[in-house]
Amino acid sequence: MHTLVWWAVVLVILWVVARVFLAVTSFVLHVLLVIAGIMLVVWLVQRFAA
Repeated sequence: MHTLVWWAVVLVILWVVARVFLAVTSFVLHVLLVIAGIMLVVWLVQRFAA
């Protein structure tokens, strides 16, 4: 029984870590996409303004 409880605790911890990791990864990807979009807009504006 003790072993089962230990496994349950480990699984819950792993699940939480995975959720946090996915959330952080998703957030970073969105930030990178926004930065890339801004850089693209700036590049296009400079190109057409020149």
